Amino acid sequence: MDLRKLKKLIDLVEASGIAELEITEGEEKVRIAKSIAGAQMMMHHAPQMMHAPAPAAAAPVAALPAEDAMPEGHVVRSPMVGTFYRAPAPGSKNFAEVGQSVNAGDTICIIEAMKLLNEIESDQGGVIKAILVENGQPVEYGEPLFVIA
Repeated sequence: MDLRKLKKLIDLVEASGIAELEITEGEEKVRIAKSIAGAQMMMHHAPQMMHAPAPAAAAPVAALPAEDAMPEGHVVRSPMVGTFYRAPAPGSKNFAEVGQSVNAGDTICIIEAMKLLNEIESDQGGVIKAILVENGQPVEYGEPLFVIA
């Protein structure tokens, strides 16, 4: 695979919303992946097949095996796909903790999407009963984040 083709592939990954691209041509295989923060790109080029171990999934803050086991209350769901952060910066105080009272409109977390930090506000007042996502974990649209009662 020539250098111009690799450059085009890197530009494609950088410009699009995808996090990883893998292409195989004959015995050559190229894998391009963005880091979680999106700041760096890694590129692997190998003439033979390579298998990387899958990253271990992070356990949720409040270990809840099923939605049935969730505490009673209002569930705050992710309004977008991105990376969940509990604090405004590494080492800073978390926006919300279990047992903390919040009002409607209070910032309770940040979701980073396409290098933009989006403050997520509580849509209801009450006490936080559970935090269902680990700090730094990717979240999907509609995924439960908090339970407020």
